[in-house]
Amino acid sequence: MTIKDIPFNCSKHFKDYPCSHRQWKHKGHCRYVHGYSRSFTFCFASKKLDENGFVVDFSSLRPLEEQLKDHFDHTFLVNFDDPLLETWKDLHSKEVLDLRVMNNVGMESTAELVWGWANDLLFSREKGRSCCWKAIAHENDVNSASYSFIPEWFNTKYSKTS
Repeated sequence: MTIKDIPFNCSKHFKDYPCSHRQWKHKGHCRYVHGYSRSFTFCFASKKLDENGFVVDFSSLRPLEEQLKDHFDHTFLVNFDDPLLETWKDLHSKEVLDLRVMNNVGMESTAELVWGWANDLLFSREKGRSCCWKAIAHENDVNSASYSFIPEWFNTKYSKTS
């Protein structure tokens, strides 16, 4: 199945999550602490609309919005293998920064992470009627990365008339 096989699509954009990070392995300037106001776009799909005629009721995405805010709003992101991790943890304990440790702070991995969050929420509620097939993580106005995948649990039995 591809996204072309799914007739209903919509998207939701969440913006303005100022945070900082560093890619410690990078040979260039990305190894330094720097920040952006990250934004996220989620693309949803379904073969059948819900009782309100929606692919996804945007008001039902508040838990996802809160998760984004908790993880990316005024936080400092580092990779789990950052050699200064203990320093960052110490600064966190002194309330100098609000630390979040990730597998990879890059936008590609961030897109995959938030794609998973969106699908966890949808599956817990709907058990496969709708899914997030693409998440785009915007680093700023000109740079972004995406993760696209239709979850294996997405229920293909739904049709436009069922």
